[in-house]
Amino acid sequence: MDSGNLKEILTVSALNDRIKAILEGLAVVWVEGEVSNLRRPASGHVYFTLKDIKSQIRAVIFRSPFGGGWNRPAAFAIEEGMSLVCRARITVYPPRGEYQLIVDVVEPRGLGALQKAFEQLKARLEAEGLFDPTRKKPIPFLPARIGVVTSPTGAVIRDILTVTRRRFPSVDILIAPVRVQGAEAPAEIIRALGDLQIAGGIDVIILARGGGSLEDLAPFNDEGVARAIARSRIPVISAVGHETDFTIADFTADLRAATPSAAAELAVPLCAELLETVRELRLRLIGRLRQNKGRRRERIADLQGRLRDPKRRLADARIALDDHLERMGLSVARLRETHRQAWEHLKIRLEHRNPRLRIVESRMGMQGLGKTLCAAWEKQATLKKNRAHGAMALLTSLSPLAVLGRGYSITRLARGKVSPGLIIRCAGEAAPGQEIDIRLASGSLNAIITEIFKEQSDVQGEV
Repeated sequence: MDSGNLKEILTVSALNDRIKAILEGLAVVWVEGEVSNLRRPASGHVYFTLKDIKSQIRAVIFRSPFGGGWNRPAAFAIEEGMSLVCRARITVYPPRGEYQLIVDVVEPRGLGALQKAFEQLKARLEAEGLFDPTRKKPIPFLPARIGVVTSPTGAVIRDILTVTRRRFPSVDILIAPVRVQGAEAPAEIIRALGDLQIAGGIDVIILARGGGSLEDLAPFNDEGVARAIARSRIPVISAVGHETDFTIADFTADLRAATPSAAAELAVPLCAELLETVRELRLRLIGRLRQNKGRRRERIADLQGRLRDPKRRLADARIALDDHLERMGLSVARLRETHRQAWEHLKIRLEHRNPRLRIVESRMGMQGLGKTLCAAWEKQATLKKNRAHGAMALLTSLSPLAVLGRGYSITRLARGKVSPGLIIRCAGEAAPGQEIDIRLASGSLNAIITEIFKEQSDVQGEV
């Protein structure tokens, strides 16, 4: 190597130190971008990435002041996906050769586009019921085959294979390789989930990816991926990002795991624990069988001691039968005597209440009442008859027929004339030539008026 043309040869550390001195010599800058990869460690500092469509840069806000009044705390909580305007200085972290912003003032610019889309899609799918706990399927206790949808390269699949081999080596793993980042990733994930439905023998699916920014996790916030998870008849475990990362796939899946390794632990039990459990159950079963066997032996011995000669039992039964027969005879005799005494008592009570005397008394009372009723009826009949005769005599005396019987008559205008049937009370009410009917006590006469003779009072009235 020809080193004569080089003024000096720098180490990597020296070069990073010079770059740091140059960048920190720049003036304070204002930078606008969207927050991504937000972290809040126990130190209280806030680390995040500030990005736009084309580029990104790391940034930090220290908890305590950093010289000259820098790093005043923000008046609001910084959130993932939030759009900020930051006042910052540029610095370099020499051990990694990375430059970053040390921010002292931040101003909000509203939610970033990706975060806003995430919140809107989450609200819509939640309203449709895709996140409802009642629709989530249980994870099988011991799956025979596990389908893994993830990138075939990287630490994620290695972690899952390592954990499953350690916990249960005999479990079968079927990998559905997909891209987990980029525009083509959602379609590949949807297709992989569909292929696993018809692969056969798949008991549970793990959808996994490592951590990343909101853009990196965008395929797992895709609506098509969420609906493919919801349509899956096989339970799905979502293990996307770090423990603090949440995606739409996490909410739609039947179970969320903090990391891919945790998903593998949730999918399969620990073989050693299962074997230990089986061994303990076997020992408990053997102990229980031995206890039951011992109890049965004790029971048989007790029954053998209690078992007696059948002849002795028959003799006891005969004695007991005779005793019962004798007691039954005495009981029947006492019962018969009791019934006889009760019958005698009822007979005496019945004789005291003999109805014959009451019948005779009632019959005599009825005869007296009959005589009284007949006398009253005859008296009322006589009164009614006398009243009827008096009414008939009065009616006869008031009858017009009685007047006719004394020689009087009733004269009317003949029928068919003017005012037919009109009674004539004075001579002036008729005219010569009129036809009249004369009613007598017996029969009637029809006549024609030939001459009218008026009373003197009538003549005077006309004058």
